[in-house]
Amino acid sequence: MKKKISVLIADDNKDFCDIISEFLQKQEDIQVVGVANDGLQTLDMILQLKPDVVILDIIMPHLDGLGVLEKLNQEKLDVYPKIIILSAVGQDKITQRAILMGADY
Repeated sequence: MKKKISVLIADDNKDFCDIISEFLQKQEDIQVVGVANDGLQTLDMILQLKPDVVILDIIMPHLDGLGVLEKLNQEKLDVYPKIIILSAVGQDKITQRAILMGADY
């Protein structure tokens, strides 16, 4: 049996998290391993759960998505998750900075 892709959803909008989680759970090859609603919780869950993919919002309380990327880069992980930035913020400078900090898409 093929291993499922583990996904962590990180967004402060709980309704959005519910929608994306419900959609992803219907995919046969994906397993949502957690939902975080702020940046500090996101970082803790990445380190604890070691997901394959993180869907990361830019604007979150306590630590924004760029802060999560910055702190994640300071960690000595064996394998870094693929990071997908998903945000209403459409500024190119923020997107470019996220990519430079390790976001994959």
